Amino acid sequence: MATSEEIIAREKKAELSCYGKRPFVAERGEGTYLYDKEGKRYIDCVMGHGVGNLGHCHPKVVKAIQEQAQKLISCPEVFPLEIRAQFEELLLSIAPGEKMQKGKVFLCNSGTEAVEAAIKLSRSFTKKKGFIVAMNAFHGRSTGAVSLTFNPKYREPFEPLIGPIKRVRYGDAALIEAAIDDSIAAVVLEPVQGEGGVRPAPDGYLQAVREVCDKRGILLIIDEIQTGFGRTGKMFACEHWNVQPDILCVAKSIAGGLPCGAMLAREGLDFAPMQHGSTFGGNPMVCAAGIAAISAIKEEKMCENATEVGNYLLSRMKEFETSKKLVREVRGKGLMLAIELKQPGKEYLVKLIGNGVLALPAGDMVLRFLPPLTLTRDQADEIITALDKTLE
Repeated sequence: MATSEEIIAREKKAELSCYGKRPFVAERGEGTYLYDKEGKRYIDCVMGHGVGNLGHCHPKVVKAIQEQAQKLISCPEVFPLEIRAQFEELLLSIAPGEKMQKGKVFLCNSGTEAVEAAIKLSRSFTKKKGFIVAMNAFHGRSTGAVSLTFNPKYREPFEPLIGPIKRVRYGDAALIEAAIDDSIAAVVLEPVQGEGGVRPAPDGYLQAVREVCDKRGILLIIDEIQTGFGRTGKMFACEHWNVQPDILCVAKSIAGGLPCGAMLAREGLDFAPMQHGSTFGGNPMVCAAGIAAISAIKEEKMCENATEVGNYLLSRMKEFETSKKLVREVRGKGLMLAIELKQPGKEYLVKLIGNGVLALPAGDMVLRFLPPLTLTRDQADEIITALDKTLE
Protein backbone atom coordinates (compact mmCIF):
# COMPACT_ATOMS: atom_id res chain seq x y z
CA MET A 1 0.00 0.00 0.00
CA ALA A 2 1.37 3.40 -0.98
CA THR A 3 2.37 5.84 1.77
CA SER A 4 1.04 9.37 1.98
CA GLU A 5 4.41 10.73 0.88
CA GLU A 6 4.41 8.48 -2.18
CA ILE A 7 0.87 9.54 -3.17
CA ILE A 8 1.74 13.22 -2.79
CA ALA A 9 4.84 12.70 -4.97
CA ARG A 10 2.86 10.79 -7.62
CA GLU A 11 0.25 13.54 -7.90
CA LYS A 12 2.96 16.19 -8.12
CA LYS A 13 4.65 14.30 -10.94
CA ALA A 14 1.44 13.60 -12.90
CA GLU A 15 -0.49 16.88 -12.55
CA LEU A 16 -0.06 20.30 -14.04
CA SER A 17 0.99 22.79 -11.36
CA CYS A 18 -2.42 24.38 -10.77
CA TYR A 19 -3.01 23.70 -7.09
CA GLY A 20 -1.45 24.43 -3.72
CA LYS A 21 -1.70 21.02 -2.05
CA ARG A 22 -2.36 20.40 1.65
CA PRO A 23 0.31 18.33 3.43
CA PHE A 24 -1.76 15.14 3.87
CA VAL A 25 -3.73 12.62 1.82
CA ALA A 26 -7.51 12.60 2.28
CA GLU A 27 -9.02 9.13 2.64
CA ARG A 28 -12.71 9.47 3.51
CA GLY A 29 -15.34 11.89 4.78
CA GLU A 30 -18.30 11.61 7.10
CA GLY A 31 -20.54 14.55 7.97
CA THR A 32 -18.43 17.41 9.32
CA TYR A 33 -15.23 15.39 9.33
CA LEU A 34 -12.53 14.55 6.80
CA TYR A 35 -10.10 11.74 7.62
CA ASP A 36 -6.58 11.42 6.29
CA LYS A 37 -4.78 8.25 5.25
CA GLU A 38 -3.33 7.83 8.73
CA GLY A 39 -6.81 8.04 10.29
CA LYS A 40 -6.52 11.54 11.75
CA ARG A 41 -9.84 13.39 11.88
CA TYR A 42 -10.30 17.03 10.88
CA ILE A 43 -13.26 19.39 11.16
CA ASP A 44 -13.65 20.31 7.52
CA CYS A 45 -14.26 24.02 6.98
CA VAL A 46 -13.05 23.77 3.39
CA MET A 47 -15.79 21.40 2.29
CA GLY A 48 -14.65 21.26 -1.31
CA HIS A 49 -14.44 25.08 -1.51
CA GLY A 50 -18.08 25.32 -0.47
CA VAL A 51 -19.39 22.18 -2.16
CA GLY A 52 -20.23 20.36 1.07
CA ASN A 53 -23.13 22.30 2.56
CA LEU A 54 -24.63 18.95 3.60
CA GLY A 55 -21.32 17.59 4.88
CA HIS A 56 -19.54 14.58 3.48
CA CYS A 57 -21.55 11.65 2.13
CA HIS A 58 -24.98 12.74 3.32
CA PRO A 59 -27.02 9.51 3.44
CA LYS A 60 -29.92 10.88 1.38
CA VAL A 61 -27.54 11.95 -1.39
CA VAL A 62 -25.64 8.66 -1.28
CA LYS A 63 -28.90 6.73 -1.54
CA ALA A 64 -30.10 8.83 -4.49
CA ILE A 65 -26.81 8.34 -6.34
CA GLN A 66 -26.81 4.57 -5.74
CA GLU A 67 -30.38 4.17 -6.94
CA GLN A 68 -29.92 6.34 -10.03
CA ALA A 69 -26.63 4.63 -10.95
CA GLN A 70 -28.54 1.39 -11.36
CA LYS A 71 -31.04 3.00 -13.76
CA LEU A 72 -29.23 5.50 -16.00
CA ILE A 73 -25.91 7.27 -15.45
CA SER A 74 -25.63 9.54 -18.47
CA CYS A 75 -28.16 10.88 -20.94
CA PRO A 76 -27.84 14.14 -22.90
CA GLU A 77 -30.35 16.96 -22.85
CA VAL A 78 -31.73 16.06 -26.27
CA PHE A 79 -33.56 13.15 -24.59
CA PRO A 80 -36.18 14.35 -22.06
CA LEU A 81 -35.90 12.81 -18.57
CA GLU A 82 -38.41 12.84 -15.75
CA ILE A 83 -35.63 13.14 -13.13
CA ARG A 84 -34.28 16.22 -14.96
CA ALA A 85 -37.73 17.82 -15.16
CA GLN A 86 -38.18 17.24 -11.42
CA PHE A 87 -34.81 18.83 -10.64
CA GLU A 88 -35.45 21.86 -12.84
CA GLU A 89 -38.89 22.37 -11.33
CA LEU A 90 -37.42 22.12 -7.83
CA LEU A 91 -34.77 24.72 -8.65
CA LEU A 92 -37.37 27.12 -10.00
CA SER A 93 -39.63 26.57 -6.99
CA ILE A 94 -36.94 27.82 -4.60
CA ALA A 95 -35.64 30.62 -6.85
CA PRO A 96 -35.62 34.13 -5.36
CA GLY A 97 -38.71 35.96 -6.55
CA GLU A 98 -41.78 35.38 -8.67
CA LYS A 99 -40.13 36.35 -11.97
CA MET A 100 -37.33 33.86 -11.35
CA GLN A 101 -39.81 31.15 -10.36
CA LYS A 102 -41.60 31.67 -13.68
CA GLY A 103 -38.30 31.56 -15.56
CA LYS A 104 -36.13 28.80 -16.99
CA VAL A 105 -33.02 26.80 -16.13
CA PHE A 106 -29.83 25.88 -17.96
CA LEU A 107 -27.98 22.96 -16.35
CA CYS A 108 -24.21 22.61 -16.63
CA ASN A 109 -21.32 21.17 -14.61
CA SER A 110 -19.71 23.99 -12.62
CA GLY A 111 -19.95 27.55 -11.43
CA THR A 112 -17.70 28.96 -14.11
CA GLU A 113 -19.92 27.32 -16.76
CA ALA A 114 -22.98 28.93 -15.17
CA VAL A 115 -21.26 32.32 -15.43
CA GLU A 116 -20.31 31.65 -19.07
CA ALA A 117 -23.96 30.88 -19.80
CA ALA A 118 -25.00 34.11 -18.08
CA ILE A 119 -22.51 36.11 -20.15
CA LYS A 120 -23.81 34.61 -23.38
CA LEU A 121 -27.50 34.99 -22.48
CA SER A 122 -27.13 38.63 -21.39
CA ARG A 123 -25.19 39.50 -24.56
CA SER A 124 -27.69 37.69 -26.76
CA PHE A 125 -30.70 39.29 -25.08
CA THR A 126 -29.44 42.89 -24.85
CA LYS A 127 -27.32 42.93 -28.04
CA LYS A 128 -24.63 44.63 -25.94
CA LYS A 129 -21.17 43.33 -24.99
CA GLY A 130 -20.05 45.06 -21.78
CA PHE A 131 -20.27 44.27 -18.07
CA ILE A 132 -19.86 46.12 -14.80
CA VAL A 133 -18.26 44.07 -12.02
CA ALA A 134 -16.89 44.73 -8.56
CA MET A 135 -13.33 45.06 -7.41
CA ASN A 136 -12.18 41.92 -5.56
CA ALA A 137 -14.85 39.86 -7.34
CA PHE A 138 -14.30 36.22 -8.28
CA HIS A 139 -16.54 34.64 -10.91
CA GLY A 140 -14.51 31.71 -12.24
CA ARG A 141 -11.46 30.78 -14.29
CA SER A 142 -12.75 30.02 -17.79
CA THR A 143 -12.20 32.71 -20.42
CA GLY A 144 -15.43 34.66 -19.98
CA ALA A 145 -15.71 34.19 -16.23
CA VAL A 146 -12.08 35.13 -15.56
CA SER A 147 -12.66 38.32 -17.57
CA LEU A 148 -15.11 39.33 -14.82
CA THR A 149 -12.76 38.25 -12.01
CA PHE A 150 -10.76 41.03 -10.35
CA ASN A 151 -7.40 39.59 -9.29
CA PRO A 152 -4.86 40.33 -12.05
CA LYS A 153 -2.95 37.10 -11.37
CA TYR A 154 -5.96 35.14 -12.68
CA ARG A 155 -6.48 37.38 -15.74
CA GLU A 156 -3.30 38.88 -17.05
CA PRO A 157 -1.55 35.75 -18.39
CA PHE A 158 -4.52 35.09 -20.68
CA GLU A 159 -5.30 38.54 -22.03
CA PRO A 160 -6.81 39.77 -24.25
CA LEU A 161 -10.05 38.55 -22.71
CA ILE A 162 -13.65 39.58 -23.34
CA GLY A 163 -14.75 43.16 -22.86
CA PRO A 164 -15.49 45.87 -22.28
CA ILE A 165 -15.36 45.27 -18.51
CA LYS A 166 -15.75 48.13 -16.03
CA ARG A 167 -14.63 47.53 -12.43
CA VAL A 168 -16.01 49.59 -9.56
CA ARG A 169 -15.65 49.53 -5.78
CA TYR A 170 -17.99 47.05 -4.09
CA GLY A 171 -20.74 48.55 -1.97
CA ASP A 172 -21.50 51.83 -3.78
CA ALA A 173 -24.41 51.70 -6.24
CA ALA A 174 -23.69 55.26 -7.40
CA LEU A 175 -20.41 54.07 -8.90
CA ILE A 176 -22.30 51.44 -10.89
CA GLU A 177 -24.74 54.01 -12.23
CA ALA A 178 -21.88 56.32 -13.20
CA ALA A 179 -20.18 53.47 -15.11
CA ILE A 180 -23.20 52.61 -17.25
CA ASP A 181 -22.99 53.52 -20.93
CA ASP A 182 -24.43 52.18 -24.17
CA SER A 183 -22.06 49.18 -24.14
CA ILE A 184 -23.27 47.63 -20.88
CA ALA A 185 -25.37 44.46 -20.97
CA ALA A 186 -25.36 43.61 -17.26
CA VAL A 187 -24.03 44.18 -13.77
CA VAL A 188 -22.53 41.06 -12.17
CA LEU A 189 -22.25 40.88 -8.37
CA GLU A 190 -21.75 38.44 -5.49
CA PRO A 191 -24.06 39.10 -2.50
CA VAL A 192 -21.13 38.10 -0.30
CA GLN A 193 -17.71 38.37 -1.89
CA GLY A 194 -15.99 35.03 -1.26
CA GLU A 195 -12.47 34.99 -2.70
CA GLY A 196 -12.44 38.74 -2.12
CA GLY A 197 -12.30 38.26 1.65
CA VAL A 198 -15.81 37.16 2.71
CA ARG A 199 -17.39 40.61 2.51
CA PRO A 200 -21.21 40.74 2.77
CA ALA A 201 -22.97 43.41 0.76
CA PRO A 202 -23.68 46.54 2.82
CA ASP A 203 -27.34 46.93 3.73
CA GLY A 204 -29.19 48.72 0.96
CA TYR A 205 -26.51 48.11 -1.68
CA LEU A 206 -28.12 45.32 -3.68
CA GLN A 207 -31.52 47.02 -3.53
CA ALA A 208 -29.98 50.22 -4.88
CA VAL A 209 -28.21 48.31 -7.67
CA ARG A 210 -31.49 46.61 -8.59
CA GLU A 211 -33.13 50.05 -8.89
CA VAL A 212 -30.27 51.35 -11.03
CA CYS A 213 -30.50 48.36 -13.36
CA ASP A 214 -34.25 48.77 -13.72
CA LYS A 215 -33.95 52.50 -14.37
CA ARG A 216 -31.18 52.09 -16.95
CA GLY A 217 -32.58 48.97 -18.63
CA ILE A 218 -29.71 46.58 -17.97
CA LEU A 219 -29.66 43.10 -16.46
CA LEU A 220 -28.60 42.18 -12.92
CA ILE A 221 -26.68 38.90 -12.66
CA ILE A 222 -26.22 37.58 -9.13
CA ASP A 223 -23.44 35.04 -8.58
CA GLU A 224 -24.53 32.70 -5.76
CA ILE A 225 -22.08 29.94 -6.62
CA GLN A 226 -20.58 29.99 -3.13
CA THR A 227 -23.43 31.60 -1.17
CA GLY A 228 -26.32 29.53 -2.50
CA PHE A 229 -28.29 26.68 -0.93
CA GLY A 230 -28.33 27.85 2.67
CA ARG A 231 -24.72 28.90 3.18
CA THR A 232 -25.62 32.33 4.59
CA GLY A 233 -28.81 31.29 6.40
CA LYS A 234 -31.18 31.82 3.46
CA MET A 235 -31.58 29.50 0.49
CA PHE A 236 -29.97 32.31 -1.53
CA ALA A 237 -28.06 35.20 -0.01
CA CYS A 238 -29.84 37.85 -2.11
CA GLU A 239 -32.99 36.98 -0.13
CA HIS A 240 -31.48 38.72 2.93
CA TRP A 241 -32.10 41.96 1.04
CA ASN A 242 -35.23 40.89 -0.89
CA VAL A 243 -33.48 41.38 -4.23
CA GLN A 244 -34.57 39.47 -7.33
CA PRO A 245 -31.93 39.07 -10.02
CA ASP A 246 -32.56 38.73 -13.74
CA ILE A 247 -30.05 35.88 -13.91
CA LEU A 248 -28.87 33.68 -11.05
CA CYS A 249 -25.69 31.58 -11.21
CA VAL A 250 -25.42 28.62 -8.84
CA ALA A 251 -23.21 25.55 -8.44
CA LYS A 252 -20.95 24.06 -5.72
CA SER A 253 -23.38 22.51 -3.18
CA ILE A 254 -26.29 22.23 -5.63
CA ALA A 255 -25.91 18.44 -6.00
CA GLY A 256 -24.53 17.34 -2.64
CA GLY A 257 -20.95 16.99 -3.88
CA LEU A 258 -21.33 15.95 -7.51
CA PRO A 259 -20.21 18.40 -10.23
CA CYS A 260 -23.20 20.50 -11.24
CA GLY A 261 -24.02 24.09 -12.02
CA ALA A 262 -27.08 25.98 -13.15
CA MET A 263 -28.05 29.33 -14.59
CA LEU A 264 -31.57 30.45 -13.78
CA ALA A 265 -33.08 33.18 -15.97
CA ARG A 266 -36.17 35.18 -15.10
CA GLU A 267 -39.36 35.10 -17.11
CA GLY A 268 -38.80 36.59 -20.55
CA LEU A 269 -35.13 35.61 -20.93
CA ASP A 270 -34.21 32.66 -23.12
CA PHE A 271 -31.65 31.35 -25.57
CA ALA A 272 -32.51 30.72 -29.19
CA PRO A 273 -32.29 27.02 -30.12
CA MET A 274 -28.67 25.78 -30.36
CA GLN A 275 -27.21 29.03 -28.97
CA HIS A 276 -25.77 27.17 -26.00
CA GLY A 277 -25.46 23.63 -24.67
CA SER A 278 -23.60 21.09 -22.56
CA THR A 279 -22.72 17.42 -23.09
CA PHE A 280 -22.93 16.43 -19.42
CA GLY A 281 -25.23 19.17 -18.11
CA GLY A 282 -28.47 17.82 -16.68
CA ASN A 283 -27.27 14.23 -16.55
CA PRO A 284 -29.52 11.96 -14.47
CA MET A 285 -26.93 11.27 -11.77
CA VAL A 286 -26.54 14.90 -10.75
CA CYS A 287 -30.27 15.54 -11.09
CA ALA A 288 -31.01 12.74 -8.62
CA ALA A 289 -28.30 13.99 -6.26
CA GLY A 290 -29.54 17.57 -6.58
CA ILE A 291 -33.11 16.66 -5.70
CA ALA A 292 -31.87 14.77 -2.64
CA ALA A 293 -29.54 17.58 -1.58
CA ILE A 294 -32.05 20.41 -1.85
CA SER A 295 -34.74 18.30 -0.20
CA ALA A 296 -32.39 17.55 2.71
CA ILE A 297 -31.52 21.24 3.13
CA LYS A 298 -35.23 22.05 3.41
CA GLU A 299 -36.36 19.05 5.45
CA GLU A 300 -33.50 19.20 7.94
CA LYS A 301 -33.80 23.00 8.35
CA MET A 302 -30.19 23.60 7.42
CA CYS A 303 -30.76 27.27 6.63
CA GLU A 304 -32.02 27.79 10.16
CA ASN A 305 -29.05 25.92 11.59
CA ALA A 306 -26.64 27.98 9.48
CA THR A 307 -28.13 31.11 11.02
CA GLU A 308 -28.18 29.84 14.60
CA VAL A 309 -24.80 28.11 14.73
CA GLY A 310 -23.28 30.67 12.36
CA ASN A 311 -24.23 33.53 14.68
CA TYR A 312 -22.83 31.61 17.63
CA LEU A 313 -19.55 30.83 15.88
CA LEU A 314 -19.26 34.42 14.63
CA SER A 315 -19.73 35.75 18.15
CA ARG A 316 -17.07 33.38 19.52
CA MET A 317 -14.67 34.37 16.72
CA LYS A 318 -15.38 38.05 17.40
CA GLU A 319 -13.79 37.59 20.83
CA PHE A 320 -10.46 37.17 19.07
CA GLU A 321 -10.63 40.79 17.89
CA THR A 322 -9.77 41.84 21.44
CA SER A 323 -7.96 38.75 22.77
CA LYS A 324 -5.57 38.15 19.85
CA LYS A 325 -3.26 40.94 18.67
CA LEU A 326 -2.86 39.12 15.37
CA VAL A 327 -6.57 39.50 14.46
CA ARG A 328 -7.72 42.59 12.58
CA GLU A 329 -11.39 41.76 11.94
CA VAL A 330 -13.93 38.92 12.03
CA ARG A 331 -16.88 39.01 9.61
CA GLY A 332 -19.34 36.83 7.73
CA LYS A 333 -22.93 35.74 7.31
CA GLY A 334 -24.44 32.41 8.34
CA LEU A 335 -21.74 29.75 8.04
CA MET A 336 -19.60 31.75 5.62
CA LEU A 337 -17.07 33.29 7.99
CA ALA A 338 -13.65 34.92 7.90
CA ILE A 339 -10.88 36.06 10.20
CA GLU A 340 -8.70 38.80 8.74
CA LEU A 341 -5.21 38.86 10.18
CA LYS A 342 -2.60 41.62 10.39
CA GLN A 343 -0.06 39.48 8.56
CA PRO A 344 -0.18 36.76 5.87
CA GLY A 345 -2.32 33.82 6.89
CA LYS A 346 -0.63 30.92 5.09
CA GLU A 347 1.38 29.68 8.06
CA TYR A 348 -1.69 29.86 10.29
CA LEU A 349 -3.70 27.72 7.90
CA VAL A 350 -0.95 25.10 8.19
CA LYS A 351 -0.91 25.39 12.00
CA LEU A 352 -4.69 25.03 12.01
CA ILE A 353 -4.35 21.72 10.15
CA GLY A 354 -2.08 20.52 12.94
CA ASN A 355 -4.79 21.50 15.41
CA GLY A 356 -7.43 19.48 13.57
CA VAL A 357 -9.31 22.09 11.52
CA LEU A 358 -9.20 22.69 7.76
CA ALA A 359 -9.82 26.21 6.43
CA LEU A 360 -9.26 28.24 3.27
CA PRO A 361 -7.51 31.47 2.36
CA ALA A 362 -9.50 34.37 0.95
CA GLY A 363 -6.68 36.63 -0.10
CA ASP A 364 -3.31 36.75 1.62
CA MET A 365 -4.50 37.91 5.03
CA VAL A 366 -7.85 36.13 5.47
CA LEU A 367 -8.74 32.72 6.91
CA ARG A 368 -12.06 31.55 5.45
CA PHE A 369 -14.40 29.00 7.06
CA LEU A 370 -17.08 27.11 5.10
CA PRO A 371 -18.21 24.31 7.43
CA PRO A 372 -21.25 22.18 6.60
CA LEU A 373 -24.66 23.59 7.43
CA THR A 374 -25.10 20.68 9.84
CA LEU A 375 -22.38 22.06 12.16
CA THR A 376 -23.26 21.78 15.86
CA ARG A 377 -22.40 24.17 18.68
CA ASP A 378 -20.04 21.58 20.15
CA GLN A 379 -18.20 21.39 16.83
CA ALA A 380 -18.13 25.19 16.68
CA ASP A 381 -16.49 25.14 20.11
CA GLU A 382 -13.89 22.71 18.79
CA ILE A 383 -13.10 25.17 15.99
CA ILE A 384 -12.67 27.96 18.53
CA THR A 385 -10.35 25.82 20.66
CA ALA A 386 -8.21 25.04 17.61
CA LEU A 387 -8.13 28.71 16.60
CA ASP A 388 -7.18 29.76 20.13
CA LYS A 389 -4.10 27.53 19.91
CA THR A 390 -3.32 28.51 16.33
CA LEU A 391 -3.48 32.28 16.82
CA GLU A 392 -1.28 32.39 19.94
